[in-house]
Amino acid sequence: MTATTGLGQLSRLAVRRDRLVLPLWMIGLAAFTAATTALWANDFSDTADLVRETRAAAGSPGIRLLGLASGPSLGAYAMVRNFVLLAVLAALMSIFAVVRHTRQGEETGRAELIGAGPVGRHAALAAALAVTTAANGVLAVLIAVALMVAGQPAGGSITAGAAVAGVGLVFAGVAAVTVQLATSTRAASGLAAAVLGVAFLTSGVGNMTGRVDAAGLRVASTWPAWISPIGWGQQMRPFGGNDWWPLALSVAVFVTASAAGAVLATRRDFALGMLPQRPGRAHAGRALRGPVGLAWRLQRGPAIGWAVGMLGFGVVMGGLVEQVRDATGSARDWYVRMGGSDQIVDAYRSSIMQMAGVAAAIYAVQVLLRMRSEEADGPLEPVLATAVGRVRWAAAHVGVTLLGATALVLVFAGGAGLAAAGALGDPVGQIAPLVRAGLVQLPAIGVLAAAVLVAVAFAHRAAVVVAWSLLLASIVLGPLFGATLGVPAWGRDLSPFTHVPKVPAVPVDVGPIAGLTVVLLMFASAGFVRLRHRDLQLPA
Repeated sequence: MTATTGLGQLSRLAVRRDRLVLPLWMIGLAAFTAATTALWANDFSDTADLVRETRAAAGSPGIRLLGLASGPSLGAYAMVRNFVLLAVLAALMSIFAVVRHTRQGEETGRAELIGAGPVGRHAALAAALAVTTAANGVLAVLIAVALMVAGQPAGGSITAGAAVAGVGLVFAGVAAVTVQLATSTRAASGLAAAVLGVAFLTSGVGNMTGRVDAAGLRVASTWPAWISPIGWGQQMRPFGGNDWWPLALSVAVFVTASAAGAVLATRRDFALGMLPQRPGRAHAGRALRGPVGLAWRLQRGPAIGWAVGMLGFGVVMGGLVEQVRDATGSARDWYVRMGGSDQIVDAYRSSIMQMAGVAAAIYAVQVLLRMRSEEADGPLEPVLATAVGRVRWAAAHVGVTLLGATALVLVFAGGAGLAAAGALGDPVGQIAPLVRAGLVQLPAIGVLAAAVLVAVAFAHRAAVVVAWSLLLASIVLGPLFGATLGVPAWGRDLSPFTHVPKVPAVPVDVGPIAGLTVVLLMFASAGFVRLRHRDLQLPA
C-alpha cells in the first residue's frame, strides 16, 4: 500500500459531497463576471467615456487598492473592477474545499473510519487537492467563456480565467499547510484566511504606491504587489498585455505548499495539529460560567484577527485622505458619487465607512455560523443540559457578535482617523466623523446577523449557503456595486446597506435607522421563536 492508496475513491467521494457546493461557487462567479462585463459594455459604448473612467481608476489610490489599471479597453476595466473580488472568492472556495475534505474529516471522526480501510496516509489530502485543482480549472474555463460571451477578446478572457484560477490554486496549497498546523476546522480556515488578508493588503499597497504612465491609463505596481498571489494574478495583465509568466509563480507556490503539507502530515499525530495546544484550566473562570462568556471565548480568536486587519485597513485608507482632497476630474466625481456629497473629504469618509460596514458584516456572518456547527457537531447538547435555554444561548452569540462588529468599525474609524490626522491635523476632528459614520452602519450589520439566526433556525442544513448568499446579495445590491451594475432602485432597496445614511457626507436620518432596527428585531424574534420550538439537529 502506498501513501496515496485510495486516491481515486476518495476523490469520487469528495466530488459527490461537493456536487452542489462547488458548482454554485463556479457558476455564481462566472455569472457575475458575464453580467458586470455586459453592463459595462452597454455603459461605455463611447470610447471617450471608457478612457475617462480608466484614467479615474488609475489616478485614484483608493480604486487602485481594489484593482490595477492596464489600459483603456473594456476587458481591462472589467478586471480593475472585478479581479480582486473574483480572486478572493476563488481563494475562499479553495480554502473551504481543502479544509472540508481533510481537517473537518478528522475533526468529525469520518477520516478515522475511512482510515481503517486500505487508504494511504496522504490519500485524503491528495484527493482534496485534486478536486480543488479541477474546480479551479473549471472556474478558469467558465470565467473565460463568460467574458467571451460578453464580447471580450478570447486571449484576454483566457488570461483572466487563468489569473483567477492561479490565486485559487495558491490558496489550496496554503490550506494544505494550515490543516496540518491547526487542530480544528475553524482554526485551519482562519489561518488560511489570514494569509489571504495579508495577500490582499500587500497587493493593494503595491498598486496604491505604483506609478501611473504619462497617458494616465496604466499603473506599474511597486514591489509589495510582487509578494502577493493576488498581485501575481493582476500582473498577468488580462486584456492589457496577457503576460502568462506570473502564473508560473502561482503554480510553483501551489506545488511547494502541497508538498510541505504532505511532509507535515507525516510528522503529526492523527486529529492533532502541529501548533501546540495549551492545556485548559482545571476549573472554568467566572466568565465561562454563562453563555455570554462562552460565546466570547469561541469568538475571541476571529475577533482579534479581524481587529488587527481592520486597524491596518483603516490606517491605509485614512492615509490617503490628503491625496483624495486634492483629486480632480473623474477621480473626484467617483468619490462624490459614492459618498453622496460634493464635499470630497466627507464623501471619501462616507465611502470608506461603507467598506468597513461590509467587512464587519462578513465577520458577523462568519462567527454567527458557529451556532450551526455547535449544534450539528454536538457541543451544544451538554450546554443545553445545564440551566441555559436555547434562546439565551442564541441571544448570547448574537449579542457578542454585534459587540464585536461594533468594535471592528470603531477600530477602523480610529485607525483611519489617526492616519488622516497625521496628514491633515486635528485628531478629534478626523476621528469623530468616522466614528459617527461607523455607528450608523450597525443596524444594517444587525439585520444580516439576525438573518443568519433565521437561517440557522429555519434552514439548519442549508444555513451556511443561505447566510453567505444573503450577504453576497446585500453587497452586490448595495451602494458599493448596485448603482454601478445598473440594478433598479427596488433591487438596491433589498440590501440593508442601501438604507444606511451616508454620514458624515449627509446628516444622520433617524428614519432609515429606525426601519432597519425594526427589521432586525422582527428577524431576531422569528429566529428565537423557531429555535425554541424545533427539534435540535444533533449528530447521528
